[in-house]
Amino acid sequence: MVHFHVISVFPESLESYLASSLLKRATDSNLAKFSLYNVRDYTTDKHTKVDDRPYGGGPGMVLFAEPFIRAIEATGVSSDTPIIFFTPHGEAFSNEIAEELKTEGDVVLICGHYEGIDARIKEVFPMRDISIGNYVLTGGELPALVVIDAVVRRIPGVLGNESSLEETRIAGKEVYTRPECFEYGKKEYCVPEVLKSGNHKEIDEFRGK
Repeated sequence: MVHFHVISVFPESLESYLASSLLKRATDSNLAKFSLYNVRDYTTDKHTKVDDRPYGGGPGMVLFAEPFIRAIEATGVSSDTPIIFFTPHGEAFSNEIAEELKTEGDVVLICGHYEGIDARIKEVFPMRDISIGNYVLTGGELPALVVIDAVVRRIPGVLGNESSLEETRIAGKEVYTRPECFEYGKKEYCVPEVLKSGNHKEIDEFRGK
């Protein structure tokens, strides 16, 4: 079982996705576990303030390092547990990284927001910088869900049928199902004949194209 510890200023934004579809099946089957940590719960400020203006000037607000550090401590994970820090400057997330993470007992995911988190957090805890694409998002919550989804679907037993993992088989970019044909706008749209042939060699060749 992989236990994901997600640390965020807005953990409620993750809840519905983690409680649906394959991720729900994974938790119900004890194949994965998700723990959410609200950074505001680890502040010492009576107003639960989590950010302030950046040193050196500039726009936006920077999140304090200390509440995130306390949240990481609260996970109780060991010192060799991978901690993922989401940043546009990180290495590109890939199937290979997902394969690595699926064998971990615990994974900590740090979701930044605003202008980011005080960089000193990385001086306290070693982290792996990960990016899910060459663009900038408002926060790290969506990248966290992307990583979780990609990792969990690789855990044996989650998909039910292991051949459903597209990366391990020939999978066409376009798929078809019933009915065999339908009409729209006075035109008929039908499934390619090769997919109905039963000839698996030809079907694989068709999908491989």
